[in-house]
Amino acid sequence: MPSSDSADPRSPAPPPPESPSSGDGRERSGGTRRGFALLVAAGLLWGTSGLAGHGLQAAGVTVSAVACYRLLVAGAVIGGFLALSGRLARLPRTRPLMVRLLVNGLLHAVFQYCYFASLTLIPVGLATLVKIGSVPVFVAAGICLAARRAPAARLVVSVLLAVSGLALLIGFPATGASAADLALGMACALGAGLTFSVMTLVNRTPVAGLDPLANAGLGLLVGGLLLAPAGLAAGMAVPLEPAPLGLLLYLALVPTVLAYLAYFGGVSRASDAGAAVGTIAEPLTAALLSMALLGEDMTPIGAVGAVLLAAAMGTDYAAGVLHRRRRRRAARRRAPR
Repeated sequence: MPSSDSADPRSPAPPPPESPSSGDGRERSGGTRRGFALLVAAGLLWGTSGLAGHGLQAAGVTVSAVACYRLLVAGAVIGGFLALSGRLARLPRTRPLMVRLLVNGLLHAVFQYCYFASLTLIPVGLATLVKIGSVPVFVAAGICLAARRAPAARLVVSVLLAVSGLALLIGFPATGASAADLALGMACALGAGLTFSVMTLVNRTPVAGLDPLANAGLGLLVGGLLLAPAGLAAGMAVPLEPAPLGLLLYLALVPTVLAYLAYFGGVSRASDAGAAVGTIAEPLTAALLSMALLGEDMTPIGAVGAVLLAAAMGTDYAAGVLHRRRRRRAARRRAPR
């Protein structure tokens, strides 16, 4: 009689154990999808900030004050939560963590200052085109330089679609600015795009002990403190009325707190193409909201640009789906019969 430990030859063979690499691959692909989705969510939320900022400026709040309050209030809200929950006390005081927070704070301050400075020199549409349109190019170049390799076709296609779509959506507005103001305004807008791109590249590498909540909140708070002198010099007065105060709270909580939580939660997980173009949902959202709430019209060329922007974001997702299908087919072919 065969022992109980021997296998019955008539019974089907047990399925082969899943290889660790295949499980890791699924985890990586799932994390990449979540990272890209978080970046798109951040872009959608950022797209609502223009209307809030426009309302505050119409109420007489200076652009420097808008930028400063945005960072300070958002940073204070997250920092207060971290302190009350005890997470701030448990945050490790390591050198890499402190350096990352200081770098992010400086980048926040420079980005806000450069962008709002560009708005005082050149039209909003042109400043937005240069700022957002330069980000995919800067990020793609930074990724390739860091890896010392040529850009993948997936990355090139996504960036080209993003820049072309943005140019068609916003257009090339005429400017009555002098040559000096035009050059300085373009430089400020490019500086804003470069600063945001550096933030994206820096935060693709996580720091031990620094989660997205602490990274966003403390970085925003540092940035707000750095912007405070410029805000005080320009004037920080806000009308004590429900509408301006409500807009200020909305600007700080929704397109800043929530958006940057999504951004820092996704930037280290997304693919190269996802990191480059994920946040371009911002101008698409802003354009649609302007149509719905301000009565602005979208030209046929602008509609083509909107489609190209959506295609740029869809390219990364579609390429990821095809890659996962190829991996599954290859795994099935390698499986023992």
